[in-house]
Amino acid sequence: MATQSERELEEKLIEQLIQLGYKSVDINDENQLINNLKTQLEKLNKIEPFSDKEFDQVLNRLRKGTIYDKAKLLRDSKIDYTKDDNTIGYISLLNTIDWCENIYQVTNQVTMNGKYQNRYDVTILINGLPLVQIELKRRGLELKEAFEQTNRYERHSY
Repeated sequence: MATQSERELEEKLIEQLIQLGYKSVDINDENQLINNLKTQLEKLNKIEPFSDKEFDQVLNRLRKGTIYDKAKLLRDSKIDYTKDDNTIGYISLLNTIDWCENIYQVTNQVTMNGKYQNRYDVTILINGLPLVQIELKRRGLELKEAFEQTNRYERHSY
């Protein structure tokens, strides 16, 4: 049996996800990831575009806390932010009732800069949130290598 390169594995996985209804998006770095998140949350919540000040509040809520706190935030039905007119706005991060109304996207080779530069093989985004990162290894390599690389990325990127 011929072995596939990691690039071929990525392409096949992305192709399968597209067939399942995911939209392929070109996201190369953190700035593009954040811009996509903003756009997808606006679409999901059917709201006017966030101002920079409003979206900074949303980002701050997403960045704060432990992994447990962030998971709880995802499950909460709404999160609030103060609009520019000083009224309170509410947005959902995930539609847990009508899950098919969420926006499913896939991208690959996103580069993140932390302590070191890391590039993720395949990233699945739901409503712009990068919720699943997949590290692919070609046949013949130890599965342990993918786990070690993922753990290294966690230490270096977050």
